Amino acid sequence: MIFFPLLMLFTLHNDLFLKVEPLREDVFTNKIWLDPIGTQGENEGAIHDWVVNPDTLSYDDAKTNIGELRKNLGERFRQGQISMEGIKNEFTTHLVDGLIPHWYGTPWSFGGHTAIPNQGKIACGYFISTTLRDMGLKLNRYKLAQKSPLDEAMALSCGSEIYSVEQEDHDMAFEEIDSLTQEGLYFIGFDTGHVGYLLKRKGELFLIHSNYLIPISVCIESLKDARVFKKFTKFHLVDISHNEILIQRWLNNTQVL
Repeated sequence: MIFFPLLMLFTLHNDLFLKVEPLREDVFTNKIWLDPIGTQGENEGAIHDWVVNPDTLSYDDAKTNIGELRKNLGERFRQGQISMEGIKNEFTTHLVDGLIPHWYGTPWSFGGHTAIPNQGKIACGYFISTTLRDMGLKLNRYKLAQKSPLDEAMALSCGSEIYSVEQEDHDMAFEEIDSLTQEGLYFIGFDTGHVGYLLKRKGELFLIHSNYLIPISVCIESLKDARVFKKFTKFHLVDISHNEILIQRWLNNTQVL
């Protein structure tokens, strides 16, 4: 447990600035929201242009709504009105588009563990464990955040397959990750040094994480051009969206960790 934080700390000293396309001044300081349609074309591969949603619910309200959602989905599932695939889609949509955007712009810190978006700082592991807990998964966010990336992947897998990719060439690593994933959300562990969410939407891969490089905050960026991605050669992937055991535990409010 002591060696993992030390490895992470030494990694940070070698990091330089990340070049990104110019964005509005407020893009990392406000609640910023991923356009569900995505952004393709001229700026493909850059950090995307997110728009502020002025009508968003508060984070507490969003969490409360998720609790009601789970009860509603559970009842509809028991009555045969919705399939497990439909529940997986609802889970993913509410996590990616309902909860996570509140966190964009929250500053990164190696020891950060705030539970409130944009109040205090948050490390990469705590960003994952806190958002999953607030999505309603029954887990100890401290225990999960303090695990190594591989152990965190194992905990979230609930016994399902963990995909490991090891490639010195990052283009080949990207192609392999692309081939292993389908539309939806994944956990991604970067060897022993970093964790985040991997989102595939409309065929494009995004990294959602508390970034220790510029902008040094929670952000979403193209995986292929993310500087964090280029610093590692070994990756661990666990399906979240299509992990039936994990989603069943969420639906039934049973323990994950």
